[in-house]
Amino acid sequence: MAKDNLINLKKPESFIEDPITDILRQGARRLLSAALEAEVETFLKQYKDISDNMGWQRVVRNGYLPEREIQTGIGQVQVKAPRIRDRQPDPCSGRIRFTSAILPPYLRKTKSIETLLPWLYLKGVSTGDFTDALAALLGKDAPGLSAATISRLKTIWQDEYNQWQQRDLSNKRYVYFWVDGIYCNVRMDDRQCLLVIIGATEHGHKELVALEGGFRESEQSWIEVLVDIKRRGLQIPPQLAIGDGSLGFWKALSKVYDTTRWQRCWVHKTANVLNNLPKSLQAKAKERLHQIWMADNKAEAVKNFDAFIQTYEAKYPKATDCLKKDRDVLLTFYDFPAEHWRHIRTTNPIESTFATVRLRTAKVRSCFSSLTVLTMAFQLCRCAQKRWIKLHHPERLGEVIRGVKFINGIIEKRIAA
Repeated sequence: MAKDNLINLKKPESFIEDPITDILRQGARRLLSAALEAEVETFLKQYKDISDNMGWQRVVRNGYLPEREIQTGIGQVQVKAPRIRDRQPDPCSGRIRFTSAILPPYLRKTKSIETLLPWLYLKGVSTGDFTDALAALLGKDAPGLSAATISRLKTIWQDEYNQWQQRDLSNKRYVYFWVDGIYCNVRMDDRQCLLVIIGATEHGHKELVALEGGFRESEQSWIEVLVDIKRRGLQIPPQLAIGDGSLGFWKALSKVYDTTRWQRCWVHKTANVLNNLPKSLQAKAKERLHQIWMADNKAEAVKNFDAFIQTYEAKYPKATDCLKKDRDVLLTFYDFPAEHWRHIRTTNPIESTFATVRLRTAKVRSCFSSLTVLTMAFQLCRCAQKRWIKLHHPERLGEVIRGVKFINGIIEKRIAA
């Protein structure tokens, strides 16, 4: 294994407890306890007027459950959950029970752990090394998440991924697609990658639409993905797809959803153009490219586009050819609502989700099955989806669906008026 691919993790026994982290844990414990107490008090108020046969309040406090430890992003936090007693259960309705929404009975880890585990997998950490890795990242008490526990979680997540793959899509409508192929640090088959589609619903919410293994982003791989989601009910094509320069996807899109318009990702295109320029010129060239896709209108963008070509074409034709070949599909976004431009000029939803697991150097030695990698990527996306930003001004999506024509981001009739 190459040394530059290794992450040096401290051994758990070598940890010196960080006083700041310890203070944070104590604060978290007090905060959690206060929240649980408030939750119980609210619950008891609902039943304060209900009495038993003796006239006593029927639902009362009954001490605490045994202390338990919760795995969090700052290590283990000990907490005692309040206990409720129903003095006289009703023969018909049964016993009144209290279940905490903050601290469910079987919760042993916070959601941050559920995000961290798939991240470690996709970075190439094997199941057997998880104990040390978690100890280095979360603190010396993290070994409570044993290899056996990790394996059980993996099995549960695989079942969830398999069910998600078969879900019905007939009641779904996506206006925009963001598409990309992700190569992770995990060594599967060298020709395999993750094919990802995120969609914007008609209400402006972003959802994971598809996540499959593919053969180097080939046309056939993308056809299989698109045909599958269409078979499961996604018959109406999206109005716009945003992606990089992978010819495989665009060819597949033309065969499955032939009315969908194309928008090339400006982040990918910028990187491709700069790769054909000397480093000494890249900062200035990047600024000039930025002036194209941040222009207020298409005419200004075209003017800046032509200026870039004129500036660099004589000495760096590869850079300008790279830009010119996608001229039309780089400026498609001007035909859509201006409020959505920030969302549809790049594949940022996918980029931000997979930024830490993309393949940047040689692949690490750890080797997992394709299903394991897909399962962990699915779990990572599912956690990230909760943080995906809703489209600004989602009411504009209805206009896009109805075929309203936009010029420079503004409805045509408004311009005429």
